[in-house]
Amino acid sequence: MLQTKQKALKSFYYPVMKVEALQDGPQSFKLMGQNIVLWLDDQNKPAAAIDRCCHRTSKLSKGWLREGCIVCPYHGWTFNRDGKCTWFPQSELEDPPKVYKIQGYRCEERYGYVWVALEEPVTGIPVFRYSDNPEFRKVEEFYEVIHCAALRLMENSFDVAHVNFVHKNTFGDIDNPIPPRVSITPKEWGFEANMEIPVHNKLNQKVGALNMEEERTVRKQLSEWFMPFIRQTNITYPTGLIHSIVTCATPIDDATCQLVQFVYRNDREQDVPASSIIAFDRTVVDEDMEVLETTEINVSIDLTKKLENHMLSDQPGIMMRKMLLGLLNERGELEANE
Repeated sequence: MLQTKQKALKSFYYPVMKVEALQDGPQSFKLMGQNIVLWLDDQNKPAAAIDRCCHRTSKLSKGWLREGCIVCPYHGWTFNRDGKCTWFPQSELEDPPKVYKIQGYRCEERYGYVWVALEEPVTGIPVFRYSDNPEFRKVEEFYEVIHCAALRLMENSFDVAHVNFVHKNTFGDIDNPIPPRVSITPKEWGFEANMEIPVHNKLNQKVGALNMEEERTVRKQLSEWFMPFIRQTNITYPTGLIHSIVTCATPIDDATCQLVQFVYRNDREQDVPASSIIAFDRTVVDEDMEVLETTEINVSIDLTKKLENHMLSDQPGIMMRKMLLGLLNERGELEANE
């Protein structure tokens, strides 16, 4: 499955950039292979549309704003958040022809980010645990391009077998390679996975992100997958510390994604500085990407084709593939690209 080739995957919301980035004027982004333009309308709400003027195809992201509408830099044609042309200076007509329009997209602000759906969304923006809990702080971590398929990153987030190998220098234990069991509870648009993972605190001893002295500990994890490419992993330590990681892999094209990651924690800056938390997760992400960026981008979701072998601990990834295949088959949209 090439991630941009399935129309069904365009019917989900994806975070594309921080809302504050739009304070500087219109911005461009490529989502699922489609160039889009983003801006703030007259209500200071984010808007999104195709980054192509319907007149002579120039990029609207090179333009500016007029009364909350995007202005094409080529001839000044102006479009509102619905894509309707509201004014073109070459005519005295008060209402431009109805055919003068561009494709507008569903666009919302949530968690400090602009979320966009290219088609009518089948479900809403995920509700993240602790996002409205005043006892938790939010730490912004990563906004960067990664070079792997979004599904690879999602599977890896639930893969208990890779920890002792990929993270052997930080918190894994290569001498104990047997992975713990995972309990999965299906949801309408994803699932929850419960697990307990023994870890070696080598990374914490270097960075000090957990505020604990023990050499080894056990992480209780409740990981949530939100179709198609979002997860929240809620890690609870014996001290009561909760480290809840939200990771979004927004597809740019078939080979790259925009990584959006932030964390909720029930501690304070004076307990553990945000810089230490970021450094901790930075090391973990770098270890993951060193491997994930070597994997193939065309992920086989049809298990009957046996293009990849699987083992018992792959159950979360297998369920992801089955649920995505079910969605594509239901819509009759699965392309023969495996």
